Amino acid sequence: MTPPERQTPERLTISGPEDILGFIPHSLGYWPANSLVAMTMQGKRLGATLRVDLPRSDSGAGLRRFARTVRDYLEADHDADGTLLVLFSNEGWSEGPDAAPGTLPSGEPAESTLACLLVELEVELELSGRPVRDAWYVGEAFWRNAYCLDASCCPFPGRPVDEIRDSRLNAEMVFRGSSVGEDPSAAAVAPPTAAQADAAVLESEERWARELAALRGSRSQFAKVLDVWDCVLAAEAGWQLPAGLAGYLRASLRVPHWRDAVLVMSAAGRQAADQGAEDFGILQPHGDLPVVTPPLGGLPAAAPAEDAAYPVPGYGDVLLGLAPASPRWDRMRTLEVILRQLGAAGGGEGGAATLTGRGWIEWCRGRGSFAHALLDQAVAAHPGYRLAELLSELVSRGTLCGWAGRRDAAWQKFETDAA
Repeated sequence: MTPPERQTPERLTISGPEDILGFIPHSLGYWPANSLVAMTMQGKRLGATLRVDLPRSDSGAGLRRFARTVRDYLEADHDADGTLLVLFSNEGWSEGPDAAPGTLPSGEPAESTLACLLVELEVELELSGRPVRDAWYVGEAFWRNAYCLDASCCPFPGRPVDEIRDSRLNAEMVFRGSSVGEDPSAAAVAPPTAAQADAAVLESEERWARELAALRGSRSQFAKVLDVWDCVLAAEAGWQLPAGLAGYLRASLRVPHWRDAVLVMSAAGRQAADQGAEDFGILQPHGDLPVVTPPLGGLPAAAPAEDAAYPVPGYGDVLLGLAPASPRWDRMRTLEVILRQLGAAGGGEGGAATLTGRGWIEWCRGRGSFAHALLDQAVAAHPGYRLAELLSELVSRGTLCGWAGRRDAAWQKFETDAA
């Protein structure tokens, strides 16, 4: 099962069901298949978007458990007072004048698994104070309202899916630069091959890794590594890392507590990264060993330190999205861009670290399928990579990042108002 995904949108105006259905692929980043998408409502305003795989079980008890799990996820939106449901499936789209999603051909039971699931969801969401306001079935070629049986407005087998793809909101999203990609759970994105790898960066990485090996516990070297990363994160968009600096950064990510500090610093600031490392008790004076510094290649100075909120959050709270109250999404986005650039140089331990960092950022955004795909790639690039395995297990269990579960802290891609 691919993991659940939860999105909190930015402002857009929705005027009809085609707009609602057209918004979903842009919110998730791909067109879902075999999925339930649930969207909370706050009055006439859309809240969070949740995507989960449709249940494999067709038993009443299995569907009821699934519905309760969905209810529990949606209860994270405390301000919600209603829910919209969309079932993406090819089940029930048979030919003929009486065909409709949610039903089966003659001779079969009157209600399909989808129709039974919808009933279970209605019961659970009504009890939770988030009643289902409307629901739709979406297949490969057609879509229709789950409750409308009037052939004059809801003809069988349904309305063409092209109405969703050609909706006004979809056009607006494309105009804004949004795109709909391939389902990450189905895409087989291989790590760079030997032919694609950047030999200069990888040679630089190995050289820096040898120089840094004796300094893993050095307090001064740790501070220098974060200084360099601070400068990189302050660079202008589109700035290309020279091979020597890229190798240094990849080598630094091969030291677990340095890697974790970079992730924490991007979300919670430098003070949280420094304090968390001190709390581990692994940093010592470096003695007579010199601090290793790469050529910075015209990088700007690091951003000035910000006053941290008290108390400074620990590594665990930051990595799980429990603190701070809201992360630095802008810095996390910059880190993602840098990790993409570093990862393009090749695989190995440094490549696995870049994929794991990107997977963590996607999980923080609530994009479980993207996170899971990246973490799987990290383990493929460096089998046994521990942080990727731990995060993958967390994502696979359906655990939502703390920030993704709170509207005031969640990553926002689009914001919507339903007319």
